[in-house]
Amino acid sequence: MTTTTAPPLRSRVLLVLTAVLALLLPTAPGALATSRAPSPHGAEVVAVTQVADRQVDLSVRSTALGGRTVKVRLLTPDGWNPHRRQHWPTLWLLHGCCGDYTSWTAMTDVAETPALRDVLVVMPEAGWNGWYSDWWNHGQGGDPAWETFHTVELRHLLEHDWGAGTDRVVAGLSMGGQGALLYAARHPGMFKATAAYSGSAHPLLNTESIDRIMGFFAGQGNDPLRVWGDPVAQRGIWEAHDPYHLAKRLRSIPVYLSCGDGTTGPLDTPGATSALEADFNRQNQTLAGQLRRVGARHLTTNFYGPGTHGWPYWERELHASLPMLLGALEVDD
Repeated sequence: MTTTTAPPLRSRVLLVLTAVLALLLPTAPGALATSRAPSPHGAEVVAVTQVADRQVDLSVRSTALGGRTVKVRLLTPDGWNPHRRQHWPTLWLLHGCCGDYTSWTAMTDVAETPALRDVLVVMPEAGWNGWYSDWWNHGQGGDPAWETFHTVELRHLLEHDWGAGTDRVVAGLSMGGQGALLYAARHPGMFKATAAYSGSAHPLLNTESIDRIMGFFAGQGNDPLRVWGDPVAQRGIWEAHDPYHLAKRLRSIPVYLSCGDGTTGPLDTPGATSALEADFNRQNQTLAGQLRRVGARHLTTNFYGPGTHGWPYWERELHASLPMLLGALEVDD
């Protein structure tokens, strides 16, 4: 006679909740019951909400962020089901300073773009001014560690439970443009291509650039030295987060750089100007020159002249760069 033992209560609960999630995913927007076993990489999904057609928000509790829970928005491909053993090519879209994980869907037509119906688009929270970095915190490290959260914790969660494949590209705007360049450079092989729209591409360019980014670091009352330290005393940390100083690590993958010059452009209100865009334009021009010097094989630039620091340009540039990004994923645009 064979005796069987009932699985532990936690296992039975997880099985039931997984079945419920599978039934609820195609339904109208609303909260979805879910529970996932804690990841060995330090993060777990604690809630799932379907907010619109093909848009699912994950609430992720992160060890790298001190146990805090933050959101990640997924724009899912046609036929996506996280419980099938199917993995999709992935586009990471990074938001800028003062934005959040909802920025791309709120401010652009990304959710209606036909070319993105065959890829999983990942739009993670990165903090109001997190700078896609593990903060120095005066040598103590610790929370926030946005880079670790994204490139280790979140990556493993998505690939284990949410249908993300290992073919990835990354793009972002402003602070997120810097993040896209940093992640591609600092994690060789993780991303097959990168695109930066009005990105902070060389924060060590000059005193104006340093002072400007230090001002961003100080946002919401933060100590600006917490992020990368002092630009003189901790210059090595600054260089390790400056795409210009990482150019050699980008030379083997497709790179797309775009920026306006800060003067009134065709998508601006009359008389609008942007000193920030003018600064970033100089930074991007300098990075492009350095990429050419180190032998970048697939560099595309669109320094389009008149144009300020705004969403109409970033939406346009996303569309302009999609053939390159999707080509690296071998997806037809």
